[in-house]
Amino acid sequence: MIHTFSISYFCPPHLPKTLPICPPTVTVPSTDFLANNRTRKITSNQIKKWVRQSSDNPTVMITSPPDDVATGIESASSVVRKFYQGINRRDLASVEPLIANNCVYEDLVFPRPFVGREAIVEFFKKFIDSISTDLQFAIDDISEEDTSAIGVTWHLEWNGKTFPFSKGCSFYRLEVINGQRQILWERQC
Repeated sequence: MIHTFSISYFCPPHLPKTLPICPPTVTVPSTDFLANNRTRKITSNQIKKWVRQSSDNPTVMITSPPDDVATGIESASSVVRKFYQGINRRDLASVEPLIANNCVYEDLVFPRPFVGREAIVEFFKKFIDSISTDLQFAIDDISEEDTSAIGVTWHLEWNGKTFPFSKGCSFYRLEVINGQRQILWERQC
């Protein structure tokens, strides 16, 4: 018998629950029903998930989105990497299509988020115009397991050398819109 349990996704509390970055709770099949609270990591089509398993039944059933390789849609981590590469090249024309029209960009340095592609691109235009081309983002680590939520740790480099006190982390929510994966929400910490 297969029972289900809920997985909730984080939605920023100040945003309305109707935004596409606030998905509803989904259920994932589990092979046990509160009998065992252990979890284990599995890989399905290169997508790692945490699921509950029964100690006497190692078979785990899980629903997963269609394989991105089969559909030809770029992975979420690839889109985020392209985002940083475009900023580093000062190429906003390549960054713009990666951002959804209704994207919300939160940088905790600013009192309010930037909402909408146009406002976000304008922010990055001002940002890259105000810094040297020698200052570049360098990705330290990026999560690659999920198709819609990505975490990135990064630092800034000046002429290829780590810039002091420049470490940061960013979180992204992405969605496929008109056949292209785009950034719906980003938070810089």
